[in-house]
Amino acid sequence: MDAGAAMAAGPLACRAGRRQAVGAVRAARRRGAPRHALWRAPWRPPGHAPWHGLWRVAAAILLAGCAHWPGPPADIGGTADVVLDGRATRADLYRPLGVPHPALAVVLAHGYSRSRANMAGHAERLAREGVLAVAPDLPYGSDVEGNARALADLVRQLLAGTFAAPVSQVVLVGFSAGGLAAVLAAPTPGVAGFVGLDPYDRPSGLGRQAAATLQRPAALLRAPPSACNGQAAAAPWAAVLPRLDVDRLFEGASHCDFESPTDWLCSLACGAPDAARQQAIADELLRVLQRWREAPGP
Repeated sequence: MDAGAAMAAGPLACRAGRRQAVGAVRAARRRGAPRHALWRAPWRPPGHAPWHGLWRVAAAILLAGCAHWPGPPADIGGTADVVLDGRATRADLYRPLGVPHPALAVVLAHGYSRSRANMAGHAERLAREGVLAVAPDLPYGSDVEGNARALADLVRQLLAGTFAAPVSQVVLVGFSAGGLAAVLAAPTPGVAGFVGLDPYDRPSGLGRQAAATLQRPAALLRAPPSACNGQAAAAPWAAVLPRLDVDRLFEGASHCDFESPTDWLCSLACGAPDAARQQAIADELLRVLQRWREAPGP
């Protein structure tokens, strides 16, 4: 089923896609596939051809049938059609009530195979605390360099007031692979800081190399090593970030605790979230941003 047909089919396709996704992943797990193989196949079950990116296939089935996202609450935001680095996409804007011209914007970048919907909880809370929050759908899929260019373009548009009142500075917040894209984009002029929410790094150390030269305030909020964060692949960033402000490890946290909201898809792959941990992570994110807002500047 292609995405257009699934969207046209509506809720029935959503439920059917969910059943197919769950069935495919459970079948792989029964045959011994580790969780990381579902994300980063090929994995070869005994006597069979490799299963390439099975989890990506399952996620695509699901997202094709269930992709509708209503956007932010009407009292604080709306959805904009935007072009980032030449690619059309959408971004949700969460405007702070009573602050017609906020000086600071926070961009929230989702992880791989996720969407702006998975940053909505963080964005809404920040808006209700007086911050302009923007949650885009990253347009380049697994291409983190492309997504970094898209984030840099979004920063420039926010500074110019292309689709909202112009701001003077932007903080980039990224979850998982969105954290890698965000640290790559963080040197963009006008960026006042970077926050990684259990960010991921490539085995090549692409993010570590970028972190080592980043002359911006930075914060890392991390989970213990797991397959879903590449066995804490971004933990070495803490040793090289020149202006590291916070490096906090949340003991016992799941990768999914750093999304808001997360869903059954992340839980199935990466472990169940915990409401108390999610609240603690959201509180720490807000504390970091409030401190930077009181003393802005790269």
